[in-house]
Amino acid sequence: MNAVVRDKRLVAQSFSRAAPTYDSVAGLQRSVADSLLARLPDATPEVVLDLGSGTGYASTSLRQRYPQALLLSLDLAEGMLGYARSRHSLTSHHHVCGDAEALPLADNSVDLIYSSLAIQWCEQPACLFAELRRVLKPGGWMLIATLGPGTLAELKQAWAQVDDDCHVNEFCPLSELRAAAAGLVSLDESIEQRVLEYDQLGELMHELKALGAHNVNPRQQQGLSGISRLRTLSRAYDGMRLDSGALPASYEVYYLAWMKDSA
Repeated sequence: MNAVVRDKRLVAQSFSRAAPTYDSVAGLQRSVADSLLARLPDATPEVVLDLGSGTGYASTSLRQRYPQALLLSLDLAEGMLGYARSRHSLTSHHHVCGDAEALPLADNSVDLIYSSLAIQWCEQPACLFAELRRVLKPGGWMLIATLGPGTLAELKQAWAQVDDDCHVNEFCPLSELRAAAAGLVSLDESIEQRVLEYDQLGELMHELKALGAHNVNPRQQQGLSGISRLRTLSRAYDGMRLDSGALPASYEVYYLAWMKDSA
């Protein structure tokens, strides 16, 4: 895992600013969320936590699936929560601003945690899963979709031809997540490779910014001037074009279903 520690305030600010544009470019995010929703268990939970709820895309589906449950939408970005509140008016639904690594929830208070493409922004997996175990009731489930280190591999390779700086967000490998989740019972794990295609590099960069998912790691500007750097980056990425002529952007997606032991 990358030793550089992200400033969570920057992460929150980035996603808050992106709230109005997020849904317009979040095709991959919606598709992954739908895949995770399809894995929901047949159960009657009393409390469901949508962890990293963003603009609230999953809220309606979670309410329809579990109409009797108290639904908690929790996100680090107040801007995302404000946007979600304006769009989703559901019964027994509360929006909570909070950090997944320090959840403002009581011990053994949640039956089901649903989290789609959110925990990759947490850099302390042991702390994260300790919190998830703490708030889950015995026998409670967590369904997680998150990104692996193979995500945006082409962009990383292209930047490596520009300088040695950290320009692309780094994410935990599955082995590290498993180690951090020791004590949880694994019900199902799968890995999916998705490749998006773009005509120009600028389209990918614009999309990442609109999602709030552009690089939030602190870094030092070095080497070539700004224009020269971008030209070098663009040439490097152009060398990766597919036979179709499109530029690829790979995403490594983990789907995890884990349970807290009922003992």
